[in-house]
Amino acid sequence: MSSFEQSPILNTPFSEPTSHWVLDSKGQPTRDVRQGRRDPGYVVPVAAPRRSNNQDELNLGADKIATQNTLVKLVRPEVDRWRALPPSKWNVTPETERLLRWWRDRSVREFPFFFCQLEAVETIIWLTEVAPKSYREELIVANDTANPGLFRIAAKMATGSGKTTVMALLIAWQAINAARRPTSSRFTRGFLLIAPGITIRDRLRVLQPEENGNYFEDPKRRIVPPEMLGDLRKARVVVTNYHAFQLRETMAVKPEARKLLADRGEEPKKFLETEGQMIHRVAGKLMGLKRVIVLNDEAHHCYREKPGDSEERELDSEEADEAKKNNEAARVWISGVEAVSRKLGVQAVYDLSATPFFLRGSGYPEGTLFPWVVSDFTLMDAIECGIVKTPRLPVLDDAVSGDMPKYRALYANLPKNALPKKGRRKTANELDPEELPELLRGALEALYRHYETTFDEWEDAGIDRPPVFIVVANNTATSKLIYDFISGYERSQTVGDQTTSRLVEGKLKLFSNVHENGGWRDRPRTVLLDSEALEAGDSLPDDFRKAAAQEIEEFRAEVARRDGAAAAEKLADAQILREVMNTVGQTGKLGGDIRCVVSVSMLTEGWDANTVSHILGVRAFGTQLLCEQVVGRGLRRVSYTPGADGKLLPEYADVLGVPFDFTQSPSPAKITPPPRMTRVRALPERAACEIRFPNISGYRVAYPPGPLVANFTDDSKLTVTPDDIPTTTDVEPIVGEGIELTLDNYETQRMKSVYYAVAGYTLRRYIREDSKPKAFTPGEEPDRSPAPEIPLHRFGELLKITERWFDECLTCYGQNREAMKRLFLWRPLAQKAAERIARACAPSSAQEFVRAIPNPYNEEGSTRFVDFATSKADLFKTDPNLCHVEFVVADQDWEKAFAEAIERELSDVCRAYVKNHNLGFEVPYEYRGETHRYRPDYILSLDDGHGPDNPLNLVVEVKGRRGEPDAAKADTMATRWVPGVNALGRFGRWAFVEFDNPYTFAGGVRGLLIAGQSKVAA
Repeated sequence: MSSFEQSPILNTPFSEPTSHWVLDSKGQPTRDVRQGRRDPGYVVPVAAPRRSNNQDELNLGADKIATQNTLVKLVRPEVDRWRALPPSKWNVTPETERLLRWWRDRSVREFPFFFCQLEAVETIIWLTEVAPKSYREELIVANDTANPGLFRIAAKMATGSGKTTVMALLIAWQAINAARRPTSSRFTRGFLLIAPGITIRDRLRVLQPEENGNYFEDPKRRIVPPEMLGDLRKARVVVTNYHAFQLRETMAVKPEARKLLADRGEEPKKFLETEGQMIHRVAGKLMGLKRVIVLNDEAHHCYREKPGDSEERELDSEEADEAKKNNEAARVWISGVEAVSRKLGVQAVYDLSATPFFLRGSGYPEGTLFPWVVSDFTLMDAIECGIVKTPRLPVLDDAVSGDMPKYRALYANLPKNALPKKGRRKTANELDPEELPELLRGALEALYRHYETTFDEWEDAGIDRPPVFIVVANNTATSKLIYDFISGYERSQTVGDQTTSRLVEGKLKLFSNVHENGGWRDRPRTVLLDSEALEAGDSLPDDFRKAAAQEIEEFRAEVARRDGAAAAEKLADAQILREVMNTVGQTGKLGGDIRCVVSVSMLTEGWDANTVSHILGVRAFGTQLLCEQVVGRGLRRVSYTPGADGKLLPEYADVLGVPFDFTQSPSPAKITPPPRMTRVRALPERAACEIRFPNISGYRVAYPPGPLVANFTDDSKLTVTPDDIPTTTDVEPIVGEGIELTLDNYETQRMKSVYYAVAGYTLRRYIREDSKPKAFTPGEEPDRSPAPEIPLHRFGELLKITERWFDECLTCYGQNREAMKRLFLWRPLAQKAAERIARACAPSSAQEFVRAIPNPYNEEGSTRFVDFATSKADLFKTDPNLCHVEFVVADQDWEKAFAEAIERELSDVCRAYVKNHNLGFEVPYEYRGETHRYRPDYILSLDDGHGPDNPLNLVVEVKGRRGEPDAAKADTMATRWVPGVNALGRFGRWAFVEFDNPYTFAGGVRGLLIAGQSKVAA
């Protein structure tokens, strides 16, 4: 049996979890795996006396009780049942139904949305559009005490699970419904996104539809169907950080005047903004809207202190300082939201956080879950799905293994007053790096030796970025002490009147900012950060500025080398350090060479470095909540490419000094460097090989006035077996109202009724008459004119064709084959029949009667937009004279052979080619009544004798065994896409071919060209 440490990943991230590790009473994974999903639950800490200095911090699990998450436990099964219903029973608006289908369709995008992302969105949709009133009343009660007047809904989502994408989906759902239902009170197109700091605020700008590179127009994410993009653009999205809610002075007040007012006991309020002025400054774009949605990112910072007596334990001085900061931030944040509610009207507040718990100082027991949480995807769930790295205790060498229990709860085991409490002491016996406490030094050196091994493994694997080691310390003085020990420092010595100084090399060689031969490195390897100060956007505190002076100057010099001296001088110290912090692990960026980050208190939320391999905590941990918050900063994955089984491969972060529940024993798991990432992109110097293609969103087919003619082929045939008999949950008849149809009485239906039902369904669904199908032109709004009318006069001839199809194309197996034909009264089978009949009736001169409908907002794609990173090793370097994109990523063996054959056997006729990988070339097609999109394998631009400016664009699909969907795809290309695009006349000439053998296709391509040239000659 495998262990959690060796094989933590049980589920794919793209589907609902099907199994989980059983946890013991201490929260540690056992070796047992249980089927099904883990019950929603959390831990409530119990108020306890303040710990003595020598009390073991490993005792975190003792003073707490396990509790069920009542609201999640109530809502989750209801959402699960609703999700499993057929779309016709979802009871949502047509717009919401379209979005839900789009998000769940895995063929739409290369990487599907995570299940946890869809679950969070679907839960909020269900509560808004579907749930009985009693569920909303439960939420109102949950909010009444803590947030009177606000309707907050929280989704608990583990670090790294994609909260930004969830916000994009929520904005799309609300904005599109609001645009098409402007009088509905359930929807709005106004959104205020609030972040805890500048880093996340700037990152969330991708959720503003007018921004370049926004999520909604990203071809990889495909948040909304193309036809809905216009409505989405009507959304008004404001992004801010909570600090903006602080009232600002409207005029400068001299210190003397301020002191005079203070002496009189007066507040200079007349010099401050009014609430209305503040709202206009922060959210002016939302003025005039009746109501808005507030989205709180990292929402655990937004709460109102508990009224009445506090339920918290007694706090020591450092804990009290932290509690005070928490409360001040929370007060500003919640007061800002309440002000928005008073001035603009808040429809709802959507809270997103990995840890939606009340913080220390709130008056609630630290770690108490927000009672308005409605969906819960825990860190353990995320680990089991492979969404994040697995935190583990490293296996240290024998010399220090006996100290492991002390290292695990490092801060609690340090001697009293071993580290400075606050500020930098100016006494003669001030601690210096040489006097680092022995236990702390031992932990640093032990974890560093483990890091050295990891560093070597990454280098051997060809990874072009270093692994990152982070240290989280309790205050600026401690962090500076550790920083100097790690990276080196300048030591001064005074003898008489003379003071000399020398540079001392860092004790951890790979992290030293001092050269072995003396002198500072041009590009520091270790950085000291006070992320709280950086995130507030204020100037740096004096003590921190002094501590980080050397690194600031080195980074400023690097900016000068990169962007010029003038650009470097314009940057404030905080801007420089913020760029370093936000580019750690990014090759070629200011923070790209950083190997070690020493942070004051805690690294900022939203810090998305994904190369963290080691974490050392040098601070107090009062609850598992704090453990999760600190460790969570280092758990973002490098690669999200699934293996053959659909699961992600495990990645790890080694942790010391953080007494996490499920890292209580060292893990012997092998060090596995992340996969080497290769950038795959279109190279500007290969622009002559560019291939452009239309982005088609649909088709218009007009049937000619003459009689319908059905040409049945092998693709028209269908076989039905007893396995196709619908279950009671599938039954959805297509016959008219007033007919009771069940699994018990379908055999009694007349076959004439079946023919009528299928013919009528085909007529309504597929057959239209329109002698002048309308094509789109660039910049045009989507055509919302009524579809051509149903030609009822064609029912008679379609009925005869339907009877022919049943006689010629349908094969039934089973004891009663005639009775099985009556199964076609049910929609799933009727849909299969209708698709085949409609395809057989398609006009023979398709180009005359078919028009492709380009996406009016993005009607043309190009190879020049290809730019992505892949961890796959099987790459084919393309000929610069034949392919715009540098590599072909081979998912299967034949794909590489295919590219090689193009370059070897077709170079005389092939002007350019590209594999359809992250290209964005998709073909809409219909299958079983649903609209899908598929990605053909290759596009070849061929010289077929029409001159260099008029190549033939050949779409190539390679298929071994053909299934039902493949027939629908090929038929769509042949009878819809190719003739429809060619009829438009502005995207060049296109053709389609399907091969069943990728190794002999070159001859087939030449055959097509010869056939085409002979037609031209004739």
